[in-house]
Amino acid sequence: MKRNVQTRTKVLKIGITGGIGSGKTTVCKMFEELGIPVYYADERAKYLMQHEHFLIDEIKKNFGEEVYEDGQLNRQLLASKVFHDKERVKLLNSLVHPAVFRDTERWVMEQEVTNVPYALKEAALLIEAGSHKYLDKLILVTAPQNVRVKRVVERDNVSSSDVMARMQNQLPEEEKVKLADFVIVNDNDKEHLKQQVLKIHQQLVELSATK
Repeated sequence: MKRNVQTRTKVLKIGITGGIGSGKTTVCKMFEELGIPVYYADERAKYLMQHEHFLIDEIKKNFGEEVYEDGQLNRQLLASKVFHDKERVKLLNSLVHPAVFRDTERWVMEQEVTNVPYALKEAALLIEAGSHKYLDKLILVTAPQNVRVKRVVERDNVSSSDVMARMQNQLPEEEKVKLADFVIVNDNDKEHLKQQVLKIHQQLVELSATK
């Protein structure tokens, strides 16, 4: 009796990133409505820090056993140990980013049996982490700074000065634009946003057909 072997079709790996408040999630949801799977790297990183034993052991070794209480990661305690020290931030990222990379590769392989033309990897620090180098194309979501600040103030209930400080920790938009293959402007015009997403989707489907 022959076994039903699933055939794999290589999918294009497309990155999608953007500064805080740019509206990456909104854009990703539009791609999902078109049938495109999205890997949310920041959410998966949180999951892996809680569930991948090798990563947990490395975090304990470098930041102390006490950052996990009853098997649960104490994010506030870890943050207090890390985020006022750039070297410690770099150390944490050097542990988490490879775990996310491995997890992404596993996820992409799962998509290869679904016959989708391409898959998206969404991450705020995609470029800063160097992950964009391992992807086929990169989409950047941008928005005017005043729009981004307003969105985050309303979303996170923080001050505009807090948002501006967080923006300082991310690569400037003009630097990201130089590395992007596609740029989506998300300036609160929903119809225009949809048209941009659809145009890029069609281009990527065509590109997938020629690979």
